[in-house]
Formats: sequence, structure tokens, C-alpha cells
Amino acid sequence: MKDCMTQQDREIAKELKERLSEVVNLLDFRVFGSRAQGDADEYSDMDVFIEVETINKQLKERIEHIAWEIGFEHLLHISPIIFTRYELENSPLRVSPIVRNINEEGVKL
Repeated sequence: MKDCMTQQDREIAKELKERLSEVVNLLDFRVFGSRAQGDADEYSDMDVFIEVETINKQLKERIEHIAWEIGFEHLLHISPIIFTRYELENSPLRVSPIVRNINEEGVKL
């Protein structure tokens, strides 16, 4: 897919990735949806795909909190979707439409 992200969205996503990298080893990080496709409006959220090795409730809450903080700072709702490597390789998720869409259209940062 052609990368159609605005410079501002790219900077916000990079800031999020950097902050998340301080608390978790990111295996993959992509922006997908309207902000990746370049057809977002001022009210569009930023959909972010995050792949990690393992996840627990505490780490998931930490990731969501960081996403909320950065979104709040930039007046933007960030919607993280978090998967483990195992889920993406060994569960039915590996062939789900959302994962296929992220792989085809997500902008990797």
C-alpha cells in the first residue's frame, strides 16, 4: 500500500512507538485505517497495530494508558489493537480479515 500518512500523524505515531518501546519489546508496529490511507478527517481516530511476544493484563493496561496519554496531548483518539506473536502465527487470527488488512494496508514505522 502507498503510504499516505500526514507528517503530523507520522510524528504522533513515532512518539507512541518510542514511548511503548520503553515498556515493551515491539515486534511490529503499524498504523492502519483512515490515517494510514490518508482519508482521515479531524475526528478520525488513529488505529495502531501492536505485536508483542507476550501480554498480560498489566502490560495491556500500560500500553492503552500510554496511547491515551499521547492521544490526549495531541487531541487525538488512539485505538491500539494488540496481538502476541503466538496469536498471529498459531491461532485463527492469522487468517482474520483485520490481520490481513493490517498486513496489506498498514504503514510500518
